[in-house]
Amino acid sequence: MPFDTTTSLPAAATGTVLENGAFSPGPQLPRSPRLTRPAEPVPGKKSPKKVPRPEFSLREARALLGDDLRPKPWVYWTDLVLSWSGAMVTFKAVQIGSLGVPLRVLAFVVSCLLLYRCALFIHELAHLPQREFRAFRFVWNLLCGIPMLIPTFVYQTHLDHHRRKHYGTNHDGEYLPLLNRPVWHAIGYVAQSLVIPLLAIIRFGLLTPLTWISGPTRDWVHRHASSMIIDPRYLRPLPSRKALRGIRYQELGCFLFLAAMTFGVVRSLYGQGFLDPWFLPQLYATAVAIVTLNAVRTLGAHRYVNDADANHDRPMTFVEQLLDSVNYPNHAWASILWGPIGTRYHALHHLFPSLPYHALETAHRRLMAGLPADSPYRKTTGQSLLHEVGQLLRHAGRRAEQPGG
Repeated sequence: MPFDTTTSLPAAATGTVLENGAFSPGPQLPRSPRLTRPAEPVPGKKSPKKVPRPEFSLREARALLGDDLRPKPWVYWTDLVLSWSGAMVTFKAVQIGSLGVPLRVLAFVVSCLLLYRCALFIHELAHLPQREFRAFRFVWNLLCGIPMLIPTFVYQTHLDHHRRKHYGTNHDGEYLPLLNRPVWHAIGYVAQSLVIPLLAIIRFGLLTPLTWISGPTRDWVHRHASSMIIDPRYLRPLPSRKALRGIRYQELGCFLFLAAMTFGVVRSLYGQGFLDPWFLPQLYATAVAIVTLNAVRTLGAHRYVNDADANHDRPMTFVEQLLDSVNYPNHAWASILWGPIGTRYHALHHLFPSLPYHALETAHRRLMAGLPADSPYRKTTGQSLLHEVGQLLRHAGRRAEQPGG
């Protein structure tokens, strides 16, 4: 949804969510007696009617969804196996010189998109209860999480992003006030994709063994270098002993994978290995492409209107959080490529985080068909990813040019 740089983003009502799921506007700021005193009636002129604020009822929205939108294990398994298999085939095809440059470039693009799709299953796993999909969680870590150096534990902090009192505040590691910052903040966030793959190697190849021999190092690494976040100031809480055991197993898997890769590369340098000479450059380019695409998607996932420092870390209201998130139901084929595993319906996901990714499109259609015409949910639709990101960059740039911007 486009927004004007001369005005604020779509107005968000303030208030609280009642126990029955309805949104109730909060109290207004106190006014002077002169402003609150009823105006004298003008003869022959009707008093203007008060326009009620639009409300949003979670109970009404849940009723529209129905009871048939539960996670389907066969969808998860089929999607992962086909995506991962296709990614491996196309990744290897890039190294076949006889295919020619155009086909190899096409294979590279397809492999990046399929690996990106595989990687984003980590978002689903963060919301699925630990006791569910255990086999799927283990296989995903084995095929994707460990080789990509993004085991499931690094995304557990994502749940803070969905806590009503944390969203958009300094306790939310996945939020930055990009709309209220100079444009180079957003550009720098995307540009860091060039070094993130290298930082991941340092994290699991060098820092992991150091955590085995030093308690202070262990705590520092966990707080500063163990989360998939966009706010570098975020500090991850220290884990319980039980959680730490699971983390150590995943760290060990990543370390052993890097050790095996290093051994294979060294042998190949001496002509005794099986790795293609262009394997490492291709691997790095693939990682950068995936991280960059995800960074651009993240820029379009929210409108980033809240400045926690300026607002004294005040939590955003329920409707403000909803309006700060964006859905992309249009341009389905393109949106599925950059926003797979349901990530293109980000506002809907924040509304109902437990909905499985394969049910989001159906849920969105039901809400759009059943909600009132003035429902705040209708304002969450974005025109396209590039349009929304462009609006964010233009708005931030103009704000930076203003005095004090």
